[in-house]
Amino acid sequence: MDILLIRHGKSKFTENNRITCKEFKNWVEKYDYNGVFEEPSYPSETLKKISSANIVITSDLKRSVESAKLLNPKLKAISVSLFRETELPALSRKLLDLKLKPSNWAVILRCLWFCGYSNECESLNNAKRRAKKASQLLIDYARKHKSVALVGHGFFNMLIAKELQRMGWKGKRKTSTKHWGCTIYSL
Repeated sequence: MDILLIRHGKSKFTENNRITCKEFKNWVEKYDYNGVFEEPSYPSETLKKISSANIVITSDLKRSVESAKLLNPKLKAISVSLFRETELPALSRKLLDLKLKPSNWAVILRCLWFCGYSNECESLNNAKRRAKKASQLLIDYARKHKSVALVGHGFFNMLIAKELQRMGWKGKRKTSTKHWGCTIYSL
């Protein structure tokens, strides 16, 4: 049995101006709303693996759904909100005037999230519990279909991979962080 964890493609939303933390929340909404760039080519290993999967799952976010279609236009993926990316917390009003690039806000907020700060979003512990449910669902699909591919998101795929490894699945210790990257877990 195989479970493939694939990271979605690069978002079409590329706005990178310095913004406040409050504006960053709107930036994330636009990032979630936009799809992904179509590439001239995709990693051959990812194409090979997704074409051999007996079932393909995506999160319900547009970049995940579109990525699955770009990797294999003929497939009919099942979109499940359980596989959404982990959210980022909101900062207090004290830092509302500070302007940074979106990538800087993402790093700062993700670090705070890993340290336990989860203002207005799912906590790390809750995300881990959700990853456990998501992993079990993928395992159930793998038992039924032998091979399942998830076209998902970087951080949530990482949490799923850790859970799969705890359950005895074998594969790389770290999931691919590259867009279109594929990491395989087997039992």
